Amino acid sequence: MRTPLSVVIGAGGTGGHIYPGLAIADALRRAASDAVISFVGTTRGLEGELIPAAGYRLHTVDMIPFDPALGAKRYLLPAALLRSGAQVRSILRGQGAQVAVGMGGYPSAPVILGARMAGLPSLIHESNAVPGRANQFAARLTPHIAVAFDTGHLHGAVTTGMPIAASLAALDRDALRPAARSAFDVPEGRRLVLFNGGSLGARRLTEAALGLADRWRHRPDVHLLIKTGPAALDDTRRALAGNPVARAVPYLDRMDLAYAAADLVVCRAGSATVAELATTGVPAVLVPYPHAPGDHQTHNARVLTDAGAGLLLPDAETTADRLAALVEPLLADPARLASMSGAAAPGPHAYAADLLAERVLDLATRTTPYTKEYAA
Repeated sequence: MRTPLSVVIGAGGTGGHIYPGLAIADALRRAASDAVISFVGTTRGLEGELIPAAGYRLHTVDMIPFDPALGAKRYLLPAALLRSGAQVRSILRGQGAQVAVGMGGYPSAPVILGARMAGLPSLIHESNAVPGRANQFAARLTPHIAVAFDTGHLHGAVTTGMPIAASLAALDRDALRPAARSAFDVPEGRRLVLFNGGSLGARRLTEAALGLADRWRHRPDVHLLIKTGPAALDDTRRALAGNPVARAVPYLDRMDLAYAAADLVVCRAGSATVAELATTGVPAVLVPYPHAPGDHQTHNARVLTDAGAGLLLPDAETTADRLAALVEPLLADPARLASMSGAAAPGPHAYAADLLAERVLDLATRTTPYTKEYAA
């Protein structure tokens, strides 16, 4: 009898690690409908909400961030890593796993360590242009390394692109645009500026958006859609009360609709966002998060800005006045917006999930599922 494919994926913290992991899981399910796939994360991040909602089982382990800001607690990292790695080894055994996958971020490091302890093959995916601390560590434990952007920071890595949702990989913005604008109640004839601060929102972007909304409140040709994150929603809606040109939402669960409706995006430069913009061709003003490790969001943003598909705006300069100086000429120049859209280089992102699923399947064919008998 054929043994079903069994894979454990480490992904947690923010959507930038979780959504690519879900894209790979979905690709594996397409390739092997009876595949047993589960995730490993912690109780700290968004995985507790997003992964079960997508229909996958989530195991949690006792891992802490790779973060110097923890102060003295950072000295607990080796013990936490060993403990959580042993927890993952038990998860792998219980599931009869054949392969482990780490998507970067601190919840994925114990997955790769656990696979090493179990003698199972593992694969890591680095989504950012500059690798994070967790993947710098994990890259020492596996020869199977994939990256979203070809920057040469991880030796021996294969560039597969960034796994994105199938709805974005196949997005036809023009075809979906009428339904998308209707879904967000965008008045006819207005250009839509989408503010997207990532899975948790970004206060700097929200404050700048509120300033623009006040500046443009009497304009008949613009509209703002502001994704605030749940924490800032109520305050933002109170600030927008009576303003006809702006709408605030806590979250966007249909990014295909958001990108199809938008004429321009103002956003952070997380790797998933950059890959989505490159694939869908939405022009963007990119405001990198200034405290990202290794300033990796600035490096991510340059993938688009160097190609002419976006503009880079430092976080410290992101005010309503500065944004207006950048955005107003763009909105008045459809030819330039079209040129920026055409300059986006889709790369391999649209099929990255399938490429990575193929690599996982290849590793699985060489592996005996991990059981007590196999461990012995």
